[in-house]
Formats: sequence, structure tokens, C-alpha cells
Amino acid sequence: MSQNTFSLTAGVIFSLITLGHILRLVFGAEWIVQGRTLPMWLSWIAICVAGFLAYEGFRLGRKSGSGL
Repeated sequence: MSQNTFSLTAGVIFSLITLGHILRLVFGAEWIVQGRTLPMWLSWIAICVAGFLAYEGFRLGRKSGSGL
């Protein structure tokens, strides 16, 4: 697997994670882990982190012959 393919694949996966957190906020879904409800503000942080990683994955995937 080339680096460009890997970067694009990572970008798609992180985009789906970002979309999942956006949908959680829109629909107000509660996530319960080991009996504790995760706060909604946690999704805002996850949107920022996963969104940035998706952006970087797509950005790196577009580069051709970067030689990293």
C-alpha cells in the first residue's frame, strides 16, 4: 500500500468518525461507557481532533511523490 493510499484511507476513516460525532450532537444521542454517560462537550473535542486528522490525511494523500 502506498503512502498516498494510506493517507486517503485514514482521511476517510477520520471523516466518518467526525461525522459520527456531529450526528451525536445533532440528535442528542447519549453514549454510556461502563455505566457512565459521556458528556456532549467530549464530542466537540473529538470533532476538532478527528476533523484535523481527516484534513491532514486528505492533504497528504493528494501529494504525489512527496518522498516522506
